[in-house]
Amino acid sequence: MAKILVVEDSERLSEMLVERLERRGHSVILAIDSGEALASAKASRPDVIVLESQLRGAGEWATARALKFDDQTRDIPIVGLIDNNSEEARALALQNGCDALHGKPIDFGHLIREIDAAAEKSAEGAADLQE
Repeated sequence: MAKILVVEDSERLSEMLVERLERRGHSVILAIDSGEALASAKASRPDVIVLESQLRGAGEWATARALKFDDQTRDIPIVGLIDNNSEEARALALQNGCDALHGKPIDFGHLIREIDAAAEKSAEGAADLQE
């Protein structure tokens, strides 16, 4: 299956995500802050990044922007987790590099489907580059 980088500073939420993703056969890498997220994304080249909107010590979507402006990570799909599900918040997330969004509270079934779809899209893009 896919390699997923989960960037979430809530231990409880990250544990639930890891459990569900690993049950589906995905390999999961965890990061709890922006620095770890950027280093892990470059080192492990995940298929998808699941990213909390506001990490401790970073501005809202600063990590998403950094990932999208870096040549090594710009093509990795980002599924953003947002607390505020308003149209303005969703637009801001998309403008800052998220490819898909999921509001809180988390509907894990829906989120897993979004992650699977992003992983499939990522795999298709990688296959296109190899041809």
